[in-house]
Amino acid sequence: MIHSKSTIKGRGAQQNTDNRFFELSYEMRDDFLEFCHKEGEIVDKNKTQYLNVFPKTIVNKVTSPDVGMAYSMNMYQGCEHGCIYCYARNSHEFWGYSAGLDFERKILVKKDAAKLLEAHLKKKSWKAYPIIMSGNTDCYQPAEKQFEITRECLKVFLKYKHPVGIITKNALILRDLDLLKALSKDNLISVNVSITSLSEDTRRVLEPRTATIKKRLQVVKELSDNGIPVNVMLAPIIPSINSHEILPMAKAVSEAGALSIGHTIVRLNGAIGEIFSDWIKKTMPDRADKVLHQIESCHGGTLNESRYGVRMRGEGQIAQQINDLVTLARLKYFKNKAMPKLNTDLHEPFKDGQMKLF
Repeated sequence: MIHSKSTIKGRGAQQNTDNRFFELSYEMRDDFLEFCHKEGEIVDKNKTQYLNVFPKTIVNKVTSPDVGMAYSMNMYQGCEHGCIYCYARNSHEFWGYSAGLDFERKILVKKDAAKLLEAHLKKKSWKAYPIIMSGNTDCYQPAEKQFEITRECLKVFLKYKHPVGIITKNALILRDLDLLKALSKDNLISVNVSITSLSEDTRRVLEPRTATIKKRLQVVKELSDNGIPVNVMLAPIIPSINSHEILPMAKAVSEAGALSIGHTIVRLNGAIGEIFSDWIKKTMPDRADKVLHQIESCHGGTLNESRYGVRMRGEGQIAQQINDLVTLARLKYFKNKAMPKLNTDLHEPFKDGQMKLF
């Protein structure tokens, strides 16, 4: 049973955890809250802030051997989607903010992303290799509707005939179907859609500001119908929350046209362990201890696992059951299906923005 009446509306995290890099911490005292209540003052307006930042580069080399990408880029830091389990929360501490509510409400916007990308693709030393948009935070989160940075970056990829991958859980991606179709003509685009449940009740508490499951399945279908290859990430799988949905989810996305699926088992590294534990005790008190203990059983008795090659798949009986179900789902629903390899052969002649004639 999900209890969410007392939670902060429209947010995943229910607190701001301390920043590990700060000596001092911030505490909201009960006597202050009581004073504000008596005075009729609003303590927390729960508004999203967009803050401009000006990085010198936009393409990141990914050194983790088990992530499945070599280069990534992020148009935004922080993510209003508010997914409670998000591994990217910890990165917000590097910017001086909390991995909790700050991650969802203080969104850093890189308005120069397209210019930085263009400069990178024009480097003589750069050899084409797929760059993944949203390696950390969703490039189609609500901020994109206003700033359109992702769309401008797609124009750059198209101009320079460069392969690009996208990871998202937002139906806003269909706004850019014209660019995606143009990229797909030369096999320069692949899309990864994240779907973690077929239950709207579960989706609303796990991922409060994301597209509905119905819309996400529509995204998979529409992209697939237009020849754009789609992989669906059933990630993360959380024991006793969505672990029972693996086969139904795999069947649904296969029928919608997905060519493959991927998965991870939830791991609650850094501040996310505290944020997730606080959240589940408030939203699912009847199963909180059970879920936390089952997550621990997948990671050697702790909520976190940092070992490469093990952290994504877990260990132990529950982890094995989850991994076996995903293997079965692939055999049952994705036989003779596969994602194509993106084209890296076209970019070099287009480094000047147009095909070299001489």
